[in-house]
Amino acid sequence: MHTYLEAIREGIWEEMERDPAVFCIGEDIGVYGGAFKVTEGFIHHFGSDRVIDTPIAEAAIVSAAFGASLTGMRPVAEFQFMDFISCAHNQIVNMVAKSNYRWNAPAPLVLRGPSGGGVSGGPFHSQNPETTYAHTPGLKVICPATAHDAKGLIKSAIRDNNPCLFFEHKFLYRRIKEELPAGDYTVEIGKARTHREGRDVSVITYAAMVYVAQEAAEILAKEGIELEIVDLRTIAPLDREEIANTAKKTNRVIILHEDHKTGGIAGEIAAIINELAFDDLDAPIVRIAALDTPVPFSPPLEKFFLPKVEDVVREARRLRSY
Repeated sequence: MHTYLEAIREGIWEEMERDPAVFCIGEDIGVYGGAFKVTEGFIHHFGSDRVIDTPIAEAAIVSAAFGASLTGMRPVAEFQFMDFISCAHNQIVNMVAKSNYRWNAPAPLVLRGPSGGGVSGGPFHSQNPETTYAHTPGLKVICPATAHDAKGLIKSAIRDNNPCLFFEHKFLYRRIKEELPAGDYTVEIGKARTHREGRDVSVITYAAMVYVAQEAAEILAKEGIELEIVDLRTIAPLDREEIANTAKKTNRVIILHEDHKTGGIAGEIAAIINELAFDDLDAPIVRIAALDTPVPFSPPLEKFFLPKVEDVVREARRLRSY
């Protein structure tokens, strides 16, 4: 059995074994093994030339990784928390994302790290900044929910010639476990998966919210309401076809994500459904998301802030009887 964290670790390790151009760079990833121990032991096996500790300087980390990627290297840069990706915002959106467009220079780098709440990390260690970067052309934004997908997608990201942002939900790191296929495998970037088949209401979601939807589905099944759960896996690019297909199948849609509601990816998904499947809808599209406030540190307040199982249950019942 592999945890979500172990799956990511194994995926990076295998890619470093497979391709000498792959290396890791970030804060405390070497001797310490990373804030969450994803790279523990890497420096002893691969050496300090391929597992590079840096100062606390996210802009410098991204700039160094970007420069290395332009020379044919494949850096995997870690943020201790994805909240601090904003410190490198200029480098990411104005240099990394535009490199291929401006002068046909691929930038095969991965920017990865933990995101999300549920662990009482407070407003600087619990954010979900993924939608900001899904809005930026030139970037791929990946948010896996399962150990299988975490490994397969990190390997695909490392092999991709485009810059990829890889958001690892910290609540899942050691809570999710599953058997992984033997041998080398990848998961295609940009393809959603059906986590649960259903007929009555579709829940389109990703990352930790997949399990909120799953728990809600188990409650509703006892009432004869069958939720279909679609795990997006990546939010840039979005799988427009699968989004439209599930809307056409159930005719009722909930879009669920942990990011704030205003400006969140749910608005874009709702627009896609409006464009591709409006005539199939039998009820309004519902968005369930976090409140438009900073993430609270207090556990009771954080629980109130985050989307909950009861929110999904309530809205699914309402849509089913609409």
